[in-house]
Amino acid sequence: MQVTETLNEGLKRGYAITVTAAELDAKVREKLEEAAPEIEMKGFRKGKVPFALLKKQFGPRLLGEAMQEAVDGAINSHLEASGDRPAMQPEVKMTNENWEEGQDVEVSMTYEKLPQVPEVDLSGVEITRLTVKADEASIEEALTNLAETSKQFEDRRKGSKAKDGDQVVIDFVGKVDGEAFEGGSAEDYPLVLGSNSFIPGFEEGLVGVKVDDVKDVEVTFPENYGAAHLAGKAAVFTCTVKAVKEPKAAELNDELAKQFGAEDLAGLKTQIATSLEGEFAGAARAVAKRALLDKLDTLVSFELPESLVEAEAGQIAHQLYHEEHPDDHNHSHGAIETTDEHRKLAVRRVKLGLLLAELGQKNEIKVTDSELTQAILNQARQYRGQERQFFEFVQQNAAARQQIQAPIFEDKVVDFIFSQVKVDEKDATKDELQAAVEALDVE
Repeated sequence: MQVTETLNEGLKRGYAITVTAAELDAKVREKLEEAAPEIEMKGFRKGKVPFALLKKQFGPRLLGEAMQEAVDGAINSHLEASGDRPAMQPEVKMTNENWEEGQDVEVSMTYEKLPQVPEVDLSGVEITRLTVKADEASIEEALTNLAETSKQFEDRRKGSKAKDGDQVVIDFVGKVDGEAFEGGSAEDYPLVLGSNSFIPGFEEGLVGVKVDDVKDVEVTFPENYGAAHLAGKAAVFTCTVKAVKEPKAAELNDELAKQFGAEDLAGLKTQIATSLEGEFAGAARAVAKRALLDKLDTLVSFELPESLVEAEAGQIAHQLYHEEHPDDHNHSHGAIETTDEHRKLAVRRVKLGLLLAELGQKNEIKVTDSELTQAILNQARQYRGQERQFFEFVQQNAAARQQIQAPIFEDKVVDFIFSQVKVDEKDATKDELQAAVEALDVE
């Protein structure tokens, strides 16, 4: 087997790999000899099939396996000897496309290797982290919001018309082309007008109804509706109004507090203060993390694999497209062009990603099995009724596990860097913190 360098420019590497016919034949023979004792064939006892017959029967399939193993072995040996770490999967292809049995196999391999990340001096790095306490106004605002979410609905005076924000209790039957459809009917359904929980036009069509009214509400299902057989179809819902109720905010008292697991209103305020300060700390960390990454970005400079930058720029462009076109779910938009801004952001992300990975590796920072399992369980809770299937999918899918593990690893590395640099705590108001968070989206 022979490996010859054909390209060495920056991080780009290219090699020609030759696997001789004799090497392939030896591998096939080895495989046949290993399997021969267990092979049975009509007219021969187990393990007594002539070698020539075995080769004729199984040789072609084993030859393909031998070729793959030989090439994979050559690649692995080269990477181990050179110490190269490909930035992405190497591109491997046969160069003698008209290959016939008995000939050498010639393969080309190209890749970009990951760069050597230079040492970074953290001694002069200073970061300011905002500290925000929960003030009385924030606590009262949160209490008011809790009362709003805990509101009850009481019957309006007989004959009153339903307003936006009211709850109507209805029976309804939906029809398309005069035929009722599955899932389009319900009884005693409580619907808050203005909640946007039904398809567009449905709730608006019930504003102004009274108890005992029967009203046909005409709507059109959205083009991207989940049920394909209803998407874009006009429908008529015949609704019978059984109750019209107005919202009543819950009173701020001990009874409300008990609904949220507190002994009394004072205890609920303490819970809210703790929760708010946890939220403030998380937001302050995000602001400090951005400042830290900005400083790290200026401390080192090194060549980046073009393939990683291009891939990252493509992902950024794709993500931003879907943020700007939230109704486009089918990914039939074709190619999305990357811009200079996409590439600039990609360069930063790739650079910082490689730097954080290097710092994590050098300082033996790892994501433990228990940390990864807990993160998977947390995400699984988002899939009600399918938690087990999600958990099993992630356990069996290395890419999915890596996607969950990556941000945990990054946060652990960032926390390590925070422990190595000077962090000044600065008291701030909620508004100041909010302004700093909003500035993250602008940059």
